[in-house]
Amino acid sequence: MLEQEPGAGTAASRQGAYTPADLAARGFDVARDLGAPGAYPFTRGIHPSMYRGRLWTMRQYAGFGTAAETNRRFRYMLERGLGGINVAFDLPTQHGYDSDHPLARGEVGKVGVPVSSLRDLETVFDGIPLEQASPANAINAPAAVILAMYVALAGRQGLPLERLSGSTQNDILKEFIARGTYVFPPAPSLRLVTDVIEFCAGRLPRWNFINVCGYHMREAGSTLVQEVGFALADALTYVEAALARGVPVDAFAPRFAFNFTAGTELLREAAKFRAMRRLWARLMRERFGATKPASWLFRTGAGSGASQLTAQQPENNIVRVTLNALAAILGGAQSLHTAAFDEALALPTEQSVNLALRTQQVLAHETGVADVVDPLGGSYYVEALTDEIEAGARALIAEVERRGGMLAAIESGWVQQQIADAAWEQQRQIEAGARVVVGVNRHVEAAPWRVAIHRHAEEVAGARAAELAALRAGRDARAVARALGELETAARGDANLLPVLVRAVETYATVGEMFDVLRGVFGEYRAVQAY
Repeated sequence: MLEQEPGAGTAASRQGAYTPADLAARGFDVARDLGAPGAYPFTRGIHPSMYRGRLWTMRQYAGFGTAAETNRRFRYMLERGLGGINVAFDLPTQHGYDSDHPLARGEVGKVGVPVSSLRDLETVFDGIPLEQASPANAINAPAAVILAMYVALAGRQGLPLERLSGSTQNDILKEFIARGTYVFPPAPSLRLVTDVIEFCAGRLPRWNFINVCGYHMREAGSTLVQEVGFALADALTYVEAALARGVPVDAFAPRFAFNFTAGTELLREAAKFRAMRRLWARLMRERFGATKPASWLFRTGAGSGASQLTAQQPENNIVRVTLNALAAILGGAQSLHTAAFDEALALPTEQSVNLALRTQQVLAHETGVADVVDPLGGSYYVEALTDEIEAGARALIAEVERRGGMLAAIESGWVQQQIADAAWEQQRQIEAGARVVVGVNRHVEAAPWRVAIHRHAEEVAGARAAELAALRAGRDARAVARALGELETAARGDANLLPVLVRAVETYATVGEMFDVLRGVFGEYRAVQAY
């Protein structure tokens, strides 16, 4: 392990109390390192009034079964005060396969909504204006294709592209590092990410073209500092790729967005968001010469640390999710997804996801945490943690760059091994009882807890195959073939693929058909074993 976790082994942590001396020892300067809310380096928040001016966006992550079922769930949550939709896609879609592909068997609609064509996205948003939904899409390898569908759908809804708002996760590097839903090798994968950035910078001024996602690294077992350092190293790679494409930094940096875990260790998690804001502002201004204040802003969502939820005594997760949300709020996140307490067992039910949303609403309106900007600012402990997290992340970024950059560090397996080692150590501590998990290794109860859970409808796959057969039979086959031929030609060159993909999805070409073309050009990636 390269870094020591913040607070571990310091004199202050051993004595259990922090004093001004702990900050003085770090050379902490109030004007330089803390500043005012809404002012560089944004340690105290990216807006002067923070939640006093506007509450965070309350989101829920959903998608399952069919497009019609997902549409009903979204409507249910919007009626109950949901502020934004986080769209979960099923595994076949994430890997670029249609629902009737042999490799999709057993996974259709299971952990997200199956989207094989523009027709499916039309159903998902039937009766839901895109401008109202501000959808955030948890999609990576097919991000360019899904964005093309949104562009086409906006045209069908009569929504000008300059008013289309939302997010595309589009963070393919963390798939190689922590999650595995990559398709193409790293270099062409990075090309597709950059195509999306360039296209949005020119045509979709309100769309967040990337949501750099430390969340999945943490879910894979990384430490808190690894989550920050490796995710920001990914982000720097994307910035450099866009600059190499010729896009000026101030033309795209204001739409960079992030997504990180909100865990149960309340103060360390809050300090993490403060450290990331400051570090990102400094990197954008000092390293890349961004001059617009909007380019320095670290705009981030947060999500409950799902891997911290337990199948044992699942109702304890209600407490954990409340702490997750409070950590993100105290840290100053711009949007928040709260997990449902039953997610360690199955997809959430309507009742459990409603409770998760109500958790945010109670915190927003009954606790007073939104009444003060950065209520933790000036705490000796929190400021020391903020400094230590920033320093640890800087050290990790420097090590990645010493190894030739993030692409080289991924291809060698080094980054993956760092996270695997951290995950092993964390599990060892849990099994040894050194890290307490209530209900798992302490305060255990023999009797199982009974909760009603969501049941997946296995007949979804058959229905989806029939829908796709009808789609293919009813569309203009010549137009589809022509569009796929144009896509192959463009992929073999260096043109931006987004305009070609928009034309393809408008013919109702499927995700699988477009990805078959791109697989033929780019090939498929087989990961090296971590060393």
